[in-house]
Amino acid sequence: MDHLLSDYAAAISALFARTTSGTKVGLERTNALLSKMGSPHKSLRAIHVAGTNGKGSVVAMVEAILRAQGFRVGRYTSPHLVDFRERITIDAVPITEQQVLSFLERWIGSGEELGATFFELTTAMAFQHFADGAVDFAVIETGLGGRLDSTNVLSPRVATVTSIGLDHTDLLGDSLRAIAIEKAGIFKPHTPAVIGETNPEIGDVLVRCAEDAGSRPIIVVDDRYATTEVEVSREGTRFTIARAGENVRLRTSLVGAHQARNAAIAIATVEAIGEQHVAGRDVLQSGLGAVSLPGRFQRVGRFVFDVAHNPAGAKTVAETITALGLPAPRSALLAVLRDKDWRGIITALAPAVDRLLITNCPSAPADRAWDPAEAHAFAIGQGIAADLEPDLDIAILRAEKRCGTVIVTGSFHTVGDVMSRLQVSPFAA
Repeated sequence: MDHLLSDYAAAISALFARTTSGTKVGLERTNALLSKMGSPHKSLRAIHVAGTNGKGSVVAMVEAILRAQGFRVGRYTSPHLVDFRERITIDAVPITEQQVLSFLERWIGSGEELGATFFELTTAMAFQHFADGAVDFAVIETGLGGRLDSTNVLSPRVATVTSIGLDHTDLLGDSLRAIAIEKAGIFKPHTPAVIGETNPEIGDVLVRCAEDAGSRPIIVVDDRYATTEVEVSREGTRFTIARAGENVRLRTSLVGAHQARNAAIAIATVEAIGEQHVAGRDVLQSGLGAVSLPGRFQRVGRFVFDVAHNPAGAKTVAETITALGLPAPRSALLAVLRDKDWRGIITALAPAVDRLLITNCPSAPADRAWDPAEAHAFAIGQGIAADLEPDLDIAILRAEKRCGTVIVTGSFHTVGDVMSRLQVSPFAA
C-alpha cells in the first residue's frame, strides 16, 4: 500500500480502485468509519443542501455570503470536473495533495474493511479536513438524494432543499413526490428547513416532510422572499430581492435568470442560521458578486461550459443562451450518460443552438457510457440539425473551427474532459 500512496495520482487511483465504485444506500458504513475517526462531523456547524437542480449554485452562494460575513467556510461538493481536490475546499482553497495522501494512508484500509464506497470515504475525508481546519461553517452538498446519502449523518444548523426534478429515478423513485420525500430526508428536528421548490404541490410535500421531521422554523422561500427585475448579462445576473418589507438590488457573478432565485434560496438559508446572520446589502453584494462556480455557464473564449445533465438543466442553459444572444453559429458539443434522459436534454437544447455535435466523454464509466450513434439518430429523426463525431478530440477541433459559440454540456464528465483538453482550470473560474 505504501508504494501505491507515494504520490497523489497513485493515491487517487487507489481511492477509485480499492473502494467499491457502486452506489450503496444507507448510513451505517459512513457512521462506522467516522466513529473510528473520532466523529469529526459532530464538531461541524453544517449547512446541508439537497435538490435536483440549483444545489451547487446555492452551496456556492451560501459559502460566499458567509465568507463575506467574515467566517472561515468549508465547502463539500460533488462530483469534480478535473481534479478530485475540487470537492473539498476551505475559503475556496482546495485540500492539498499531501492532505489527501495523509488521509488515505491512515484511513483507506478501514474504509475497505467496512466496504465503504468512494463517496463515503470522500465524505469522511471532507469532514475530517473541515474539523482539522477549524472552519466556522461547513456547507455540504448531498451527493444523491438526501435521506440515505452519506452526508446525512450530519446534525446541521440549517437543511435546505432547492428544487425537485426527475433524476436518478432508479434510486430515488419515478415520481416528483417520491423524489421530494427522499430529498426531504435531510430535514431534522428543531432545525430550520428551507424549501426552494416552486411547484406548489411538491412544495407542500416538502413542508409536510419538514413538519413530520419536527423541523422549525419551516421557511418556504416564496412566502418570504421575492425576486423581480431580473437582468441577465455576460457579466452576471442583476435582480431585486424583497425580504422583510425591504427591496434590495443585487448582482451575482453567476449567469442566468435562474440564479436570481438560487440567490434568494441562499440568502434564506444563511438568514435561517440566526438573526445575527441577516446581512445588509453591502455584505450580500460582496459575497454574491465574488461567487465562483466552475461548470455553470462558465465562459472561456468561445466556449461555454455547463454541466446540465437533465432536461430541466438543459432548458435553463437554452434560455440563458437565448437571453445573451451569444455569437452565431452556435453549436452544442454534447455527451450524456446513458442512464440520463438524453432525449429530453437534446430536445431542450435544440431550439437555442444551430447544430448539435454529438460525441463521447472518455471519462464516463463504461457501464454508463451512452451510444452517440443512437443519440444522433434520435436527433435527426426529430428534425434537429446534428452531426456525429465519436472522437472527443476531433469533435473539439471541428467545433472550434466552425462555431462562434460552443456550448459544452450534458454531464460533469463531458465538461471535465473538455476542460482538461483545453487546459482550463476549474480553480480559476
